[in-house]
Amino acid sequence: MFTALDWIVLFAYLLLSLAIGLWVSRGNKNLKEYMFGGGSMPWVAVGISLIATSVSATTFLGAPADVYGDDMTFLMFQIGALLSIFVVGFVFIPRFRTSGISSAYELFEVRFGSRSVRRLAAVFYCLHLLLRTGILLYAPSLVLAQTLHIDLKLAIIVSAAIAIFYTWFGGIKAVIWTDVMQFCVFFGGGVLVLLIIANQVGGFGEMATLASEAGKTRWWNPSMDVSNARTLISAGFAYAILEIAIRGCDQQFVQRYLSCKDVKAANRSSVLSMVLGCAVSILFYWVGAALFVFYKKSQVATLPEGLGQNDVFPYFIVNALPSGVTGLIVAAICAAAMSSLSGAINSLSNTSERDFLGWDESAGMGGLKRAKIWTVVWGVLGVFFALFAATQQGSLLKNAIFFTGLFTGPLLGMFLLAFFADKVFGTAEKALRAWVVIVAVLCGMASLVLFQGIPAFGVKAVFGGIFSWPWLPFISMTTTIVVALVVNFVANVVCAKRK
Repeated sequence: MFTALDWIVLFAYLLLSLAIGLWVSRGNKNLKEYMFGGGSMPWVAVGISLIATSVSATTFLGAPADVYGDDMTFLMFQIGALLSIFVVGFVFIPRFRTSGISSAYELFEVRFGSRSVRRLAAVFYCLHLLLRTGILLYAPSLVLAQTLHIDLKLAIIVSAAIAIFYTWFGGIKAVIWTDVMQFCVFFGGGVLVLLIIANQVGGFGEMATLASEAGKTRWWNPSMDVSNARTLISAGFAYAILEIAIRGCDQQFVQRYLSCKDVKAANRSSVLSMVLGCAVSILFYWVGAALFVFYKKSQVATLPEGLGQNDVFPYFIVNALPSGVTGLIVAAICAAAMSSLSGAINSLSNTSERDFLGWDESAGMGGLKRAKIWTVVWGVLGVFFALFAATQQGSLLKNAIFFTGLFTGPLLGMFLLAFFADKVFGTAEKALRAWVVIVAVLCGMASLVLFQGIPAFGVKAVFGGIFSWPWLPFISMTTTIVVALVVNFVANVVCAKRK
């Protein structure tokens, strides 16, 4: 039951988030300060912010539910994350830092000489992040509404309003420093839950033994079955492509790399985020195993009849935690939701100002005012998409997976083509390069329909079931690059014959 003490803890956390946003806003004198913190943010804080934005409330709630119903084999995703760190550190970050760009997608105009390609990439990014933000805001709000016994729409609007407010005031500084606090609450909440459960089932040793007997600690599956997401080839290799696409192509990440003072600091922040991400995964997978021991093996308490695995952790939060601790855990869910939204709307604001309107360094406070307006606009649109997600009857997870592969894979292909443009396109003119890239990207997006269909419209896949979901970005990325090579070759042959 949510007591008065729980409400006090929750409100105290929300007020502290607002206070941090107001405090750090004092140093924002221009657009560069607002978007990049003057390029002097501490790499430790940036690294924590990167993982706080990445994990979201779905990790807090979804990871325990996954282990409760299955096992820890998704821990193999960390192998893919480790591989991605090397690629991003050696290929992406140095090029971003030395190219003089202030937006990830500005690179396309530099390399291809085409504002159209740049804006196309920015549109893809905005659509993907807006859809993702709506889902990430809706999912925890659903739990908050059930836990606090309030209307779902109210839960969405309140948590979003606070994130929009402190992001509007403080910009990237507010996002990063509130992320640090939110990560501490998020991670500390998970540790506290694990300690409470271990204490009630006979200690960590007994809990680990019972979890192992139930098969919940199984994390390694060396199978090469590409149709199963819980295998080494899918979780280790294919997921690495998804991680590279997110860590290397997402403006949220690039913006934070550019907020560090140099390449070394940016790489340190990236490595730290990977290490913390691994720690978060292990922690919350163990929370899921502990919940299984608590309810099924030790039977310290019983669950209501027909309760689904996704509802076990929220039920535990409300009914099994001491007064005050429940408020802290609910605050952790709010923390994860607000972190996802604040980082998203700040990067979308930068993309809007820089990629769509063009950022004039001499604009001074005028550019800063526009950026703040964009922050509110994208925040409101995020709320709209969250409310829209609440009306959908289909699987939000399937739709989210489809759109992730639809946009992230082609974007990664575009960046790789841009990085190695001279080798790929040779002496081809930039106008031809831009045309080839656009055709290739559209083909890359279309390729997913063959393997995934279009869940939102009920379109079935022609080759459904061959590849599991981690392979979707790999498929769309590979198609994009292959088509670009083929089309470029054909175009060069045709041009040579005309000459």
